[in-house]
Amino acid sequence: MKKPSDSPESGYGIGDLLGLGSQSARKSYYPALLDRLEELEKERNRYKWLFENALHGIFQANLRGGFLACNPAMARICGYDSPEHLMGKMIRLREQLFCRAAEFDTIRQELLDQGSLSARETQFQKADRTPVHVAVTLLRRPDLGPEVVEAFVADITERVQARQKLEQLNQDLERRVEERTEALQNANVGLRYQIEERERVERKLVVAVEAAKEANRSKDKYLAAASHDLMQPLNAARLMISALQDSQLPESESRMVHQVHRALEGAEDLLADLLDISKLDQQAMKPDLVHTDLEALLRGLGEEFEAVAANAGLDFRLRASPAFIRTDQRMLTRIVRNLLSNAFRYTRRGGVVMALRRSQGRIRIEIWDTGVGIEPEKLQEIFTEFHQLLPQGTGGRQGVGLGLAIVERMIRVLGYRIDVSSRPGRGSRFVVTLPSEAEVGELAIPSSAAISALSEGLAGLSVMVIDNEPAVLESMAALLERWGCEVIAVPDERQARSRVASGSRPDILLADYHLDHGLTGCEAIYGIRQALGRDVPAAIITADRSDETRRFMRAQYLPILNKPVKPNRLRALLTSLSNRA
Repeated sequence: MKKPSDSPESGYGIGDLLGLGSQSARKSYYPALLDRLEELEKERNRYKWLFENALHGIFQANLRGGFLACNPAMARICGYDSPEHLMGKMIRLREQLFCRAAEFDTIRQELLDQGSLSARETQFQKADRTPVHVAVTLLRRPDLGPEVVEAFVADITERVQARQKLEQLNQDLERRVEERTEALQNANVGLRYQIEERERVERKLVVAVEAAKEANRSKDKYLAAASHDLMQPLNAARLMISALQDSQLPESESRMVHQVHRALEGAEDLLADLLDISKLDQQAMKPDLVHTDLEALLRGLGEEFEAVAANAGLDFRLRASPAFIRTDQRMLTRIVRNLLSNAFRYTRRGGVVMALRRSQGRIRIEIWDTGVGIEPEKLQEIFTEFHQLLPQGTGGRQGVGLGLAIVERMIRVLGYRIDVSSRPGRGSRFVVTLPSEAEVGELAIPSSAAISALSEGLAGLSVMVIDNEPAVLESMAALLERWGCEVIAVPDERQARSRVASGSRPDILLADYHLDHGLTGCEAIYGIRQALGRDVPAAIITADRSDETRRFMRAQYLPILNKPVKPNRLRALLTSLSNRA
């Protein structure tokens, strides 16, 4: 009898075709088949898990009938307990799933024509016959049947409700606008007799708007002109008062001169604050970033306020370490000066400390005082315009409340940060934090102490002053002569060249920027240098505080000193220029 394992007489069987012709061959292929079957089972389980746990509904259905398969998410969307419950109840998609049969017909026809639909918004019926808003993506599967489709369904009820709410809000807004419009129209009926007056006012308003636009376009020019015209008389008065202070006067006259000096100082500060706050609010002040020795800047301010501390009987200490940053020197100096002035103004006993520190890779300028302090609820109010910490009459020199407003705006322009903490009756701390990218490598910048060490005084120094204001010329000459300088005072370049031709050889040139006939001090300086045949040290003295003028002077390598001129700054400038000479 033939054994099953014997080869058939025909030569090849189905086992041979599959590579399983012998028992040993079949045994060798069993592990591979089992591994493949296991992989297929895992793959099937993975897709089954994704199908059952998907957040969106998934179903397969026949457009002429009901569901063929669906997942739990689809059952939840339609309000059924389980997929089996849904498939058992849903036997006609057209009447039972879709809220509108006409929309089903449209979708069916598009599927038959195009083969698929993407994110189509419609409404399905839930088990309780209530509608649910869905976005459905449908794909026709002709390989499974002429009208078999597979679909992904997303419940968009919340999105539709939000959209409906927005539409309702828009409708309410339109209704309110219509009501207001109707109310205005009704009100206009009783005001017809004022139409002519209103039209006249509107015409004036149009003219005013055009004038305001024109003023806004020329704001930089107007600010520079206002600064120049207002600062000129103050500059002449300050220089004359400084010359009188250096004179030997009786005690009563000396006291009067000091009082006039204080009054002029207050007027100058107020005017400078008003001009700066106007430029900052109009965004006409742009930072001019240069490499700066921060330690030298703070030590210079410290020397300036040592006299203030001595006069007030207060202790003043400066703690600083070397730091070099890229910043706008004028703005940063103004920020620190305003904070120091504020600290001394409200400190009656104890003292003030200014410190330069590093923290977490950033540079911090801290100013501590032992003054009256600030109530917690007023910490943000102090940066508003015309806000004063103490009312008038409580003692100490009072400002008009612009100092900290200017600080806050300049901090914002520079991109820095300012923090304030305070305890009423104990004192306050202001911290200006500079970003880490502001710090630069150490530069060979001479300190003010080194400049002072090189100076041997101003006696015998020949200074040519060019200014088209006679009062300023007279005042500047009086002050410089008090310091022992030989002064050559001329109103323009023509007379300056005439004096040079007659033998005058100035060591230093000081020129006003805006001269008569549209000429500038820069042109006068270049003309005099050409006449002398040498590069005479020179500086520009001007009331023009615009950023363009400052940048232009820097490009011309000419120092600039703003009017009204402070005597100590003028002396420092002359000392620096004389060292160059």
